[in-house]
Amino acid sequence: LGYIKEVDNNQLLSQSNQYKVGDYIGAIGLEKQYETYLKGVNGTEFRLKDNLGRFVGPYKEGSVDSTAIAGKDLELSIDAELQQLGEELMANKIGSIVAIEPSSGEILAMVSAPSFDPNIMTIGKEDKQSIRALFTDSSKPLFNRAVSAKYPPGSIFKALVALIGLQEKIITPDRGYPCRGAYYIGGQARKCHRHPGIGDLPTAIAWSCNSYFFQTYREIIDHYGRPQLGLDVFNKYLHTLGLGVGLGVDLPTETRGFVPTSSYYNKKKGERWKSPWIMSNGIGQGELQLTTLQMANIGAMIANNGWFIRPHLVKGFANDPQLPLPFSTDKISMGIEPHHFLPIKEGMEQVVSRGTARSAFIADIAVCGKTGTAQNTHGKDHSVFLGFAPKNNPTIAVAVYVENAGWGADFAAPIASLIMEKWIRKSISPARQFWEKKMKEKRLINRVPASDSTR
Repeated sequence: LGYIKEVDNNQLLSQSNQYKVGDYIGAIGLEKQYETYLKGVNGTEFRLKDNLGRFVGPYKEGSVDSTAIAGKDLELSIDAELQQLGEELMANKIGSIVAIEPSSGEILAMVSAPSFDPNIMTIGKEDKQSIRALFTDSSKPLFNRAVSAKYPPGSIFKALVALIGLQEKIITPDRGYPCRGAYYIGGQARKCHRHPGIGDLPTAIAWSCNSYFFQTYREIIDHYGRPQLGLDVFNKYLHTLGLGVGLGVDLPTETRGFVPTSSYYNKKKGERWKSPWIMSNGIGQGELQLTTLQMANIGAMIANNGWFIRPHLVKGFANDPQLPLPFSTDKISMGIEPHHFLPIKEGMEQVVSRGTARSAFIADIAVCGKTGTAQNTHGKDHSVFLGFAPKNNPTIAVAVYVENAGWGADFAAPIASLIMEKWIRKSISPARQFWEKKMKEKRLINRVPASDSTR
């Protein structure tokens, strides 16, 4: 939501006389993004006074007065109960959750943790110490990690590698790979975890075989003769998804993420670089960085068999329903044929039913998901999960990123499954309430909220 603050001198000078001293303006979040709609228009009243300053009556009988016009009321797509559950699950953790309704692009929940109590910013509140604490807190509660933090996506990115490989006719759904516990190249071994044999693409996704996707990514890059051309083809699909260019969500602090380009590598490695030098991108590592919003939108796109609607938080204006939204809600195609999504969805269902994310299993709901364990050179790895449900006619896509939490199945997967179950069933089943209790109680950081700092 954000908060409002009193206009400063720079804003008074730059806003074309829309504000005067003492007015308030949106500072961050939706308050800032929709300031033009929310602020309304001031009214004016001219009063006639005598030479002693006494009120005589309206000037020109009120003919030059104007009536104040109230600002618009935003109708948000956020589901209050889902948002509350997400915030409780992310308590004492660092990371974010984004949940999207695939058919509409409406954001159902957006959690950034740690968060803060916006009541601290209430105008006239005297708790200056709590406000200062927000800006000095090392966990950065004012930083919206859902749209502003850039993360390596880890293995959830493998689904995109597979889709592009299928569309470009590099691989087929029945293609397997003889993983021997590592990917060997140039006398070096890139490790892969222990898993059953990889006989086809769905199995490679289910067990998240690094070797399979190293090889697939390299074949895409090398397919066009020069690695620069292959990377350009690969990135064309990513840019269509908003990766590296931004999605245009209706928040002012969205970052674009980072998708390394051929020109980037030409400058960094020289023009004779080879596919083995960048193959870590094929498993969502390397220089690749995405936002949690972008990850959730990937889930929505897969759920829709190749298209998505720009994610957004505002679904309309409650007191002016005819006013058009200031963004497009048209379908955007990734450019991949729908039938290629069948083996991807099959593999993502197996991830939950028998693969790396059995902690996301929900009885009687077919959940499709992909775990990720994003390598972190500065500490413990990050826990990542991308999923949607039900498999047929999905109504929710979720991405969860928990910093320094280890395996994707440890935290991100159960948190995402609880969000999905809450949305679909409106409650958490008794059989899975132990997951809810465990996630809510687990502390990964020790932090005193700014609202409690003076108690």
